[in-house]
Amino acid sequence: MSSYVKIPSNLKPSDPQGSDLLAQERATVTFDVKELTLFLFGKKNLDRYHEILRIVENDPAFDKTNVYFMGRNELFKHAMKKEKRLAQLIKENKWKVEDIQFAEWLLDTPGPFGVHRGMFIPTLISQGTEVQKKEFLVPALKYKILGCYAQTELGHGSNVQGLETTATYISEADEFEIHSPYLTASKWWIGGLGKIANHAVVMAQLKSNGKPYGPHLFVVQIRDMETHQPLPGITIGDIGPKFGFNSTDNGFILFDRVRIPRSNMLSKFSQIKKGTGEYINPPNDKLLYGTMILVRAIIISGVRFALERAVTIAIRYSAIRRQFVDKEEPKKLKDGRVVETIILDYTMQQYRLFPVIAQAYACFFTAKVMIDQYAEYTKQSSVGNYSLLTDLHASSSGLKSLTTTMAVDSIEECRRACGGHGYSSFSGFVKFYQNYLPNTTWEGDNFVLTQQTARHLFKTFRKMVLSKGAEAYPSQSERNQTMAYILQYLNDPNHTCTATTHLDFKNPELQLRAFGHRAAYLIANAVDQIDNHKSTWNSMLVEINRISRAHCQYLLVRNFINALQNSRQSEDEGLHMLRDNPSLKEVMLTICNLFVLHTMEKDLGDFMECGYLTPSQARLLRAQIYNLLKEIRPNAVGLVDAFLIPDFLLQSAIGRYDGKVYETMIDWASKEPLNGITLDVNPDSDVLFRNETDNKTKAKL
Repeated sequence: MSSYVKIPSNLKPSDPQGSDLLAQERATVTFDVKELTLFLFGKKNLDRYHEILRIVENDPAFDKTNVYFMGRNELFKHAMKKEKRLAQLIKENKWKVEDIQFAEWLLDTPGPFGVHRGMFIPTLISQGTEVQKKEFLVPALKYKILGCYAQTELGHGSNVQGLETTATYISEADEFEIHSPYLTASKWWIGGLGKIANHAVVMAQLKSNGKPYGPHLFVVQIRDMETHQPLPGITIGDIGPKFGFNSTDNGFILFDRVRIPRSNMLSKFSQIKKGTGEYINPPNDKLLYGTMILVRAIIISGVRFALERAVTIAIRYSAIRRQFVDKEEPKKLKDGRVVETIILDYTMQQYRLFPVIAQAYACFFTAKVMIDQYAEYTKQSSVGNYSLLTDLHASSSGLKSLTTTMAVDSIEECRRACGGHGYSSFSGFVKFYQNYLPNTTWEGDNFVLTQQTARHLFKTFRKMVLSKGAEAYPSQSERNQTMAYILQYLNDPNHTCTATTHLDFKNPELQLRAFGHRAAYLIANAVDQIDNHKSTWNSMLVEINRISRAHCQYLLVRNFINALQNSRQSEDEGLHMLRDNPSLKEVMLTICNLFVLHTMEKDLGDFMECGYLTPSQARLLRAQIYNLLKEIRPNAVGLVDAFLIPDFLLQSAIGRYDGKVYETMIDWASKEPLNGITLDVNPDSDVLFRNETDNKTKAKL
């Protein structure tokens, strides 16, 4: 893209240069950055990453240089070009799901085919019969049909049971009638629906023989396969511009008594019998939870990548940006000139950013645990054992809520920590933040999800109280480790913190006891309010949110601590690296301690309310956090370099690996199309622009 403004070529930023500053930072790192990268990715995934980056980075279809200057139509065309080329590459390279996920992450443009790959196809796989897979899945994998997932409605989102779209079985025709009885029944926010999809998986209220059977899934063709026009009885369109995701055609659809064959009801688990309309129940009414658990585990992995991206930009920029002279410890160049202080040297900047590094690593470990637990559930459920399902669903619900909220807050904290330049699109934050934000709403609104977690915790607590603790869960698999803290609390509800020095707060047993005690206390108090004082569920919603947050913070802390403690015994390839690399293990322990203690400090009121901490211990806790910031400071740039977020993905002038912040900012600004326009500023003239790239007409009032 050409420049509209000629920047003097003889000018350069004042010394020290950004590249030199980052080189100095990298020289202070106490561990092998490449080893940490290998630990995070694993050799197989790292090789895959480099190969896919090489392919997409050099393909003209994925060029991002103009993306910050695009309006919605241009952005959508760019996304369409990207989607078509990606579909070709998937076919040419025979990419698997993991390859596609890497490619989409690197391309970083939410596209109209995204829901086809991410929701439509997985739903057919998990909910369709073998016959239905042959009819719909096979052509979907070949992009012969393009689908979307139509669940959310104009009037209902999180309350799936309240959806208004109906699917009524017509026995004499052996068909379902899909109908939108109200305006609020319009499917809304459906990715890929507005312009792209010709098929939809529709969530609708099943009715047969006059009886309602709740929401079920149906495959509905919505556009003609030749003309791509809407089929009769279907009103369809794009919902318009949004806060983000404007490269995707989120759409709406209304059905006017549209008929589909009975065989279009996804029937792997539940069915309607031909002719009689008899409903056949699924073997377990919670089977849909399994898919949700996997999706939410993937979302937690996405939280990790979002945090890594945000903090990489902020840390690198903070290592280059200089503001104010430290009068107590002035910085000088070799020629004796006093220079302003690098903002990463300010404790406040460290306090804002270093915990975000720690959050990213915490989410890395918890995502691994969730995926492993899902694999174990899949193994057990294949032989009819669903004992892990309820707890996994509750934990995944709360973790999705906690971690995506944490990510949104931390992305914004990183942006603000970059000062004025963080407000520029060139920072790499603006589009990124806009497109990440929906994670707090989709796959369950974050505040609604916490109620699912709390219900399970209340039920478990009551059962353990009535059955005297461990007797409620006689087997180890039933007495899952997430509930261990409840039993510990029931045995010693008045336990208090034993720390007498700031170093005591680095004790992992103390840390786990703190988070478990606080969560159990909140659960016990809420159960007492509901059961004994007759508090309504609605009156307890704020407390319910606190309880889910406390429980899931315990899970994050436990998973991080367990991973580091088990590195000696584990067969996991990555944990073996920690065992055999003391410097790597040491820096990860420091990061773990910061995550635990900073998380604790942010909710200090809870820990003091339950009587676990005293005010003097709270001061010791803060002292230890400040010590950890000092320990991490020499490794800050190395820790974000290890994330291996390429410039191709960051698209950030201020977060570049080479440190050329100011040169890039002014170069990109010179390419702003507005700089190519000469204005007519005379108020008495009806001409707005003296020159136009389009010579047909001049812009007039």
